[in-house]
Amino acid sequence: MIYVGCDVGSLSGEAVIIEDDSIIKYEIIRVRPRPEQTAFEVTKKALAEAKMSFDDIDYCVSTGYGREKIPFSKGSISEISCHGRGAQWANPSVRTIIDIGGQDAKVIKVDKLGYMVDFVMNDKCAAGTGRFLEGMAKVLGVDLEDLAALSSEAASPVALTKTCTVLAQFEVLYMLNDGIDRSNIAAGINRAMAERISKLVRRVGIKEGVAITGGVAKNFAVVQSLSEVLGLQFVSLGEVDPQIVGALGAALFAKERWQKARQREATPTGGNKETKSVYV
Repeated sequence: MIYVGCDVGSLSGEAVIIEDDSIIKYEIIRVRPRPEQTAFEVTKKALAEAKMSFDDIDYCVSTGYGREKIPFSKGSISEISCHGRGAQWANPSVRTIIDIGGQDAKVIKVDKLGYMVDFVMNDKCAAGTGRFLEGMAKVLGVDLEDLAALSSEAASPVALTKTCTVLAQFEVLYMLNDGIDRSNIAAGINRAMAERISKLVRRVGIKEGVAITGGVAKNFAVVQSLSEVLGLQFVSLGEVDPQIVGALGAALFAKERWQKARQREATPTGGNKETKSVYV
């Protein structure tokens, strides 16, 4: 059976195809103007790589900001639940997930099956999100993907004093005008990001087995700084790209929903009632 998870966020869209207990293909694209367009393009691309079509999908679940607008999805689940399930599938030891997205950051606690038991979220300010790093990279005149590498060249990292993203951008501009090396500024940006995320982690509490998901997890400078600030080592997600964890979780929920639907069809009227799972 073929199950698909589609995650449409604020900066990127991801699609994951699973069959049985294996990831067949996945794709990541930059978001398009409309969420349904993003979902269609990223899923079509993943299916093409797997030499499949939309007709081959047995069940699809969507997640992310655009999850309610995906026409080929048979259901939607919040990205909080999906990141928890996907991360725990990638590494069964995971109990805490730090998901740093484009517009928000979340810290999620899960049980041994990957189901969410608690979470905290910061979505009132771009500080501590992918938007923060994207804006800072633009001020520095580098690509977002180069921010980590640039910071690794720092000899004397600066300290950003402004917590507001807009004010922090002005602060960076002043530093550039003062002739401060861009690598030192980049290191300060990544450190500031880590310190803001650490406050969220401490609010919900740390449960051992901590993993980072989302696109920012690919910024090794932020990950290293966050590890230093929190005083812990993050667990590995193996070969799973941290940016697809939400879509992976959605695909796993798609599989679960399909199986439960088949069980209901096979259960005679008046049989034992199914225990319902509660999703955020």
